[in-house]
Amino acid sequence: MALLLEHEFKPLPADKQIETLPFLEAVARLPPFFDCLGTPIVYSPVKADLTGNIKKIRAVYDSNPAKFKTLQNILEVEKELHGSAWPKTGATLALMWLKRGLKFILVLLQSISDGERDEEHPNLIRVNAMKAYEIALKKYHGWMLQKLFTVSIPSL
Repeated sequence: MALLLEHEFKPLPADKQIETLPFLEAVARLPPFFDCLGTPIVYSPVKADLTGNIKKIRAVYDSNPAKFKTLQNILEVEKELHGSAWPKTGATLALMWLKRGLKFILVLLQSISDGERDEEHPNLIRVNAMKAYEIALKKYHGWMLQKLFTVSIPSL
């Protein structure tokens, strides 16, 4: 948790433009958080997805930091560049998946904080992980990935 607190997200500015570099520095601290949760087979896909999406966005930013100072700048340039394929391509797609991963983390932690648990197995967090998956990721996954996640949950 200290990792997460050390690099907090900055408050949203009045113009709602999120600076790319501070955002990337903050989200880059999230993947190691999953190492604290145990059962790597369950969380490794989420962790890998977060890491991959951060790398994709970072590559675009690094290609021209002045041009891509904000996340909005990236979206605007990619919208023009990719035309009808946008938003399902490039860093824009990576940002959409990153947002979904962040929502998964938010719901997971909120569920734990709210005290939601399996009364028969109070030390496990499968109820929290399932809730987070249902709310944040399930509707974006195909049948096979949904089943894989559901099968891996009992070990949490």
